Amino acid sequence: MPPRTAGGTTIDNTYNAHHLLVLEGLEAVRKRPGMYIGSTDTRGLMHCLWEIIDNGVDEALAGAASRVEVVLHPDDSVEVHDDGRGIPTDKEPKTGLPGVEVVATKLHAGGKFGGSSYVATGGLHGVGLSVVNALSARMDIDVERSPSVQGMSFQRGNPGVFDGEGPKAAFSPQSGLTRKGGRVKKGVTGTRIQFWADRQIFTKDATFVYDELVTRARQTSFIVPGLEILIRDLRGDEPVEESFKHDGGISEFCEFLAADEAVTDVLRLQGEERFTETVPLLDDQGHMTPQDVERDLVVDVALRWGTGYETELRSFVNVIATPKGGTHVGGFEAALTKTFNDVLRATKTLKTAEADVVKDDVLEGLTAVVTARLAEPQFEGQTKEVLGTPAARTIVRKVVAAELKKFLTSTKRAEKAQAKLVLEKVANASRTRIAARTHRETQRRKNALESSALPSKLADCRSNDMDRSELFIVEGDSALGTAKLARNSEFQALLPIRGKILNVQKASVGDMLKNTECASIIQVVGAGSGRTFDIDARRYGRIIFMADADSDGAHIRCLLTTLFFKYMPELIKEGRVYTAVPPLHRIELSNPKKGMDKYVYTYSDPDLQRKLAELTKKGVRWKEPVQRYKGLGEMDADQLAETTMDPMHRTLRRITFDDAEVASEVFELLMGSEVAPRKDFIIQGAYEVDADTLDA
Repeated sequence: MPPRTAGGTTIDNTYNAHHLLVLEGLEAVRKRPGMYIGSTDTRGLMHCLWEIIDNGVDEALAGAASRVEVVLHPDDSVEVHDDGRGIPTDKEPKTGLPGVEVVATKLHAGGKFGGSSYVATGGLHGVGLSVVNALSARMDIDVERSPSVQGMSFQRGNPGVFDGEGPKAAFSPQSGLTRKGGRVKKGVTGTRIQFWADRQIFTKDATFVYDELVTRARQTSFIVPGLEILIRDLRGDEPVEESFKHDGGISEFCEFLAADEAVTDVLRLQGEERFTETVPLLDDQGHMTPQDVERDLVVDVALRWGTGYETELRSFVNVIATPKGGTHVGGFEAALTKTFNDVLRATKTLKTAEADVVKDDVLEGLTAVVTARLAEPQFEGQTKEVLGTPAARTIVRKVVAAELKKFLTSTKRAEKAQAKLVLEKVANASRTRIAARTHRETQRRKNALESSALPSKLADCRSNDMDRSELFIVEGDSALGTAKLARNSEFQALLPIRGKILNVQKASVGDMLKNTECASIIQVVGAGSGRTFDIDARRYGRIIFMADADSDGAHIRCLLTTLFFKYMPELIKEGRVYTAVPPLHRIELSNPKKGMDKYVYTYSDPDLQRKLAELTKKGVRWKEPVQRYKGLGEMDADQLAETTMDPMHRTLRRITFDDAEVASEVFELLMGSEVAPRKDFIIQGAYEVDADTLDA
């Protein structure tokens, strides 16, 4: 049959067995490295290092090692040494090759399949060491076993001998143990592996990242209590070295990860269950046959809730981090949500009409370390980022639900108080989420054809330019009338508030959302509040508090600042919140000299005295008495515009904070529920007040 043509191009229809390419041994790894290590950039190179380190950690899990040392050399090689049992050097019966050569050159070869050498490990597929070997320009393996050190060298997965140091030395293929070292004391064992990444495979900028290595070493030392991990970087001008060893386990890890103030102590939820799994095993004839195997799955979770909004959840299977979760994390989150809903309903913390809490409500402010330990877990791929063992979901859910319910319903005084706090926190998070969703749905500006859901008392501006627009929060309806005439309606919006708003430092989230003035402010700003706050969704570039220049006005400014700091702190952090500075006095000049305005404004009593002295010195008279403004409503529109609202003439004070933690403590002292510290603060400050300056 003649070949067909398409668009002038000849198409060959033949497809026979000789077209098939069979990749032998480690050729498959070099052809498709991404399948085994994820990528060929820095991430993939770091994964190669994790594979080697995890082999040493597996020895520690088996109780055979107590120390893993990692050294980054200046020649771009990395060396990993553990004091475990050492890779077997005797001959493997089936292949007749030394054990070192088998595990380094044969895919799916290792000591973690049968279950006799290891119970719970990070290495599962028998491809870790052989994959790294296949992707290395050179790998040296030295095994410390009495009576002497023995080992092998490899080039891109092939065993042989180098006649010098480094990967560029001449190489001669040769099977068997070719590296001989010094004598080893009786009882001393270990494995030392050094490899140079193959730049034919990895990108030029792929490198070993010291900070990532330190982070991984630290978390592993938490997961395997008692294991010491030493990291040494010799690549820079000055050697850098860090050592990690933590005996406190994941409880200590949870404390380390937590960044906010604690609501509960670190809780430890532990349990163990057995499940049946069908796996292929070697029978007496050496054939792989499916058999039902009883597995033990140990669940160990450390968690605590804090006052913050962020969630820090780390999950592990044996010693392997699972950053993308899996069945164990799914079971954990399902147990949290269901248990909280059950207890919230039982304790009437959630009212009947209120909706159930969702996962995000429970996870708000949570720091947790979830670990599962079992033999031969199933992962989705060699990168082991997602656990796939189906039974883990059910067992983790059952253990976490039972243990967490014990805590939430405990009758012990300390636990009962903490449980009440965290239940209220979760319930309030749910209410805030629902309220924020309502705000989010109504926060977008409406055009002329749409009905606005914003408060009717808002006098909005015409401009949609967020960076240019300004929102004045004005004290009182009387000042609003003047401000409407004084503003530039193109870019200045006005929102009046009636009296003093709620002190949100003392009130709950629910009370704050029920307060009309607070709810209006959050709705008009348009960026949500608390954890759902999104600064990019705000409707105005500047928020300006405009209150009278008296003690009541100062109190209102304090209450407004408290609201913004607690529920919209990013606005203050980015310098978007200001207070207007209205004048306190107006001096009307009788004989203004050339170039002088008829009216002069001052903003404080000392400022007034300085200005009067200056006018006297210049021989300028003024009308007595000097007008003192009792409030913004006393000012004419042109006066208010000139002194307080016109960007060309006004003065604004930006509200900022340098240290969020210190600022939070000050707000709690001055506006919080504890009266005694505030009384002490007032008494202490009373001695510094000049009685003559009091406006009484």
